[in-house]
Amino acid sequence: MGSNANNIVIEAVPGSKYTAKTPDANGLINYTVEEDSVWRDLIQRQQPAVKGVACQEFVHGMELLNLPQDRIPQLAEVSEPLGHATGWGAAAVPALIPFTTFCNLLANKRFPCATFIRTREELNYLEEPDIFHEVFGHCTMLTNPSFAAFTETYGKLGLEAGDTERTFLERLYWFTVEFGLLQTPEGIRVYGGGILSSIGETQYACSSEPDLRPFDLVDVFRTPYRIDIMQPIYYVLENIEDLFKVAHMDLFSAMKKAEELGMFEPAFPPKEDAKSA
Repeated sequence: MGSNANNIVIEAVPGSKYTAKTPDANGLINYTVEEDSVWRDLIQRQQPAVKGVACQEFVHGMELLNLPQDRIPQLAEVSEPLGHATGWGAAAVPALIPFTTFCNLLANKRFPCATFIRTREELNYLEEPDIFHEVFGHCTMLTNPSFAAFTETYGKLGLEAGDTERTFLERLYWFTVEFGLLQTPEGIRVYGGGILSSIGETQYACSSEPDLRPFDLVDVFRTPYRIDIMQPIYYVLENIEDLFKVAHMDLFSAMKKAEELGMFEPAFPPKEDAKSA
């Protein structure tokens, strides 16, 4: 991959409490000793946690990326093996970017990576996507051709979508790229980056607690979610190649059917009630 993959910097939308680090003219970011130590603690804790939980495609992706253990990787280090594997690269962005900007990057095989890392006070959980979440959770899976093709097609569909359609697409992304599971001969395995980058969700997702449902596109479109809780529902694909098939279904017809049927009742309390419970 060329270095231009690392020099894409997008303006943030309001709402993030974190400040992204801007790459220099060479695409490099100067992280502090403390920030590097947070990465070290996260990756050295999470790698053993995903053993026997992560899908084989993720395990293979970890081997290909060969992420550093003691410091935050530069995006060029991530982009190079990604480029060899699937033609993808990493793009430096703030924590929060507009949906259209996000989809435009995906459509051009650039995965947006927030260039900050969480503070030690939020080591276990944060709502905003940081570089550990993006690189460890997502870029690893982008070494897989089926996952990469789905993500690229998703970006292209997002650029065509109106406001209502975007809401449906956000649910699809949530229940696949972020929180997707596979039914393998060895049992349930995880491919969603929101699970794989979270110590708590990794332990929870393959337990007996959540409701595991066979993947059905219309059902996914009808399922509400909350970003600040353990997911009560996960959708399960038979294999990662099915994700590529999903990207080539008639998604907009499925959205119309979902709209006609209406949303499922939430499997969680409203956020206000959860706070007071």
